[in-house]
Amino acid sequence: MKFKAIIRQKAFWKSVFWLGFFFLLVYNFGVMFFETGGIHPSEFIESKIEEAGIVRFLLAQLIGGFCYGFILAFGQFHLNQKKR
Repeated sequence: MKFKAIIRQKAFWKSVFWLGFFFLLVYNFGVMFFETGGIHPSEFIESKIEEAGIVRFLLAQLIGGFCYGFILAFGQFHLNQKKR
């Protein structure tokens, strides 16, 4: 299946969203655990906002989650179509 045919599917974009979302949850939980020494969301958020600012932090999270979700979802859809 061609690139355009894959990205036109509604299921593809749902997969991109959910894969990116769960990646961000796991990634930020891991970073928070190692940086703060435990589960301290308020300290983690404050430190990230102080370091880069809220806009830069949120933008980086959105771009990172999208890229991760897009690459994995595309790979899954491409392999699924090759098997057929």
